[in-house]
Amino acid sequence: MSKIKTAFFCQSCGTQYAKWQGQCNACKAWNTIVEELIQKPEKSDWKSSTAQVKRVAVPLRINEIDTSKEPRLDTFDAEFNRVLGGGIVPGSLTLLGGEPGIGKSTLLLQIALKLPYKTLYVSGEESQKQIKMRAERIHSSNTNCYILTETKTQHIFRQIEELEPDIVVIDSIQTLHSDYIESSSGSISQIKECTTELIKFAKETATPVLLIGHITKDGNIAGPKILEHMVDTVLQFEGDRNHVFRILRAHKNRFGSTNELGIYEMQGSGLREVSNPSELLISKKDEELSGNAIAATLEGMRPLMIEVQALVSTAVYGTPQRSATGFNAKRLNMLLAVLEKRAGFRLGAKDVFLNITGGITVDDPAIDLAVVAAILSSNEDEPLQKDICFAAEVGLSGEIRPVQRVEQRILEAEKLGFSTIFVSKYNKISLKNTKIKIQLVSKIEDLADFIV
Repeated sequence: MSKIKTAFFCQSCGTQYAKWQGQCNACKAWNTIVEELIQKPEKSDWKSSTAQVKRVAVPLRINEIDTSKEPRLDTFDAEFNRVLGGGIVPGSLTLLGGEPGIGKSTLLLQIALKLPYKTLYVSGEESQKQIKMRAERIHSSNTNCYILTETKTQHIFRQIEELEPDIVVIDSIQTLHSDYIESSSGSISQIKECTTELIKFAKETATPVLLIGHITKDGNIAGPKILEHMVDTVLQFEGDRNHVFRILRAHKNRFGSTNELGIYEMQGSGLREVSNPSELLISKKDEELSGNAIAATLEGMRPLMIEVQALVSTAVYGTPQRSATGFNAKRLNMLLAVLEKRAGFRLGAKDVFLNITGGITVDDPAIDLAVVAAILSSNEDEPLQKDICFAAEVGLSGEIRPVQRVEQRILEAEKLGFSTIFVSKYNKISLKNTKIKIQLVSKIEDLADFIV
């Protein structure tokens, strides 16, 4: 037995110190450095001592490496495939984070039950009966999914060697612990050691591993920041408990784009894939109301139609309020300054409240024109027509600037039944035989004349 050593780790960023100190030099956090016991035996590997290494790594020329033998594994979930970039890459490590109760375990269990491959679902938080009850609620009867309730990595790898699954799901990485580390589960050293063992297993056997990770109160994945550097893909499962839909984003993806977006609807029978997100993001109303405008935005390769709501009223408390939900508040102040300077609207003494319906956050500058239209509509108390939408950026001098992939936005608006779309005059549009009317504007005054 090797000598037991102690080290001090920052619980916020994972920086190691030889002795205790009050403040972490790396992340500047106070009172986050704690002592952990570290015990390293002579041999540290995910395989047992009697197991034989199946594949020895040798250097290859880059043009000799063949990628055709290992295509992506289809998850039979269109939204999950889109975010990953086409499916699961063999030998990859995917980390899924999200708030408690948002549906992380439900999502991966639902995917595990869809897969035709042999899947091992390892849970350190729920019993087998609890997982079975959740599977019955999802209404899935898959005989290829195996459930294991275990937290020690050595026992997990022993079952993996016997079962030889095609995909492994770990729920969650913070509950695992290894015999090679003496500290408790969820500590910095345990998370790093368990993740390292899973990486060795995934790369040597070309078996993809899906991890579920807890998050801190700041919204970051719990554990050291190095955890996100070690894995291949970092996914974030977002949503508001007051809304039924959930959003899956990729914060890091070594095998695809990080701009893609997957949308699910939470139902009693599990998560439903939403192929047309506009059905959730645009509210259904019978009468026309002022302050509502529809914007054509893009999330990755997917066009979305979202609803922008604005409320402009006289300031009651003396100091005008500026509040934005789902939109950058500083950009809202900039657009209000442009309206006052270039279009002559006196909004300095009025409260302005802005909301992106559905609870999502949008940073696409192409919704600027819709924001301006909603503000003007509320200020004049003149409702906009239901069948018009907007896709353009507003500059500081009041000019309407072009946006990228405007033709894709136009086609999406036409498909959803809109009759008119306002875009920049400087966009190059080559579409022909379109039923939707393309209204070209060059200055913010042109839009104001149309609304007022």
